[in-house]
Amino acid sequence: MTEPSVKQQTTTAFYGQAVASFAVALGAVAIGIGYLDASAWVRAFLAISVLYLTTSAFTLAKVVRDRQEVEQLVSRVDQARVDRLLAEHDPFAKP
Repeated sequence: MTEPSVKQQTTTAFYGQAVASFAVALGAVAIGIGYLDASAWVRAFLAISVLYLTTSAFTLAKVVRDRQEVEQLVSRVDQARVDRLLAEHDPFAKP
């Protein structure tokens, strides 16, 4: 008895909302930095900092997702081993 695999997939609307939210947030920060009453060096530093923060967030999200996928795979392999042992076990066999 194996459990049916459930494929986790996001809807197109959720994906679109996430992309739109990211674009709006990044645009708002860019506009805020552009209109900031500071020297060009300060604005450039803030822009580079936002870029670094953004790429770090993407990297962190990928690492977390990869770790979750590995744990899910290990769990599925362990479950398959238990299922095989239970299927092969004959409680009425003589030792």
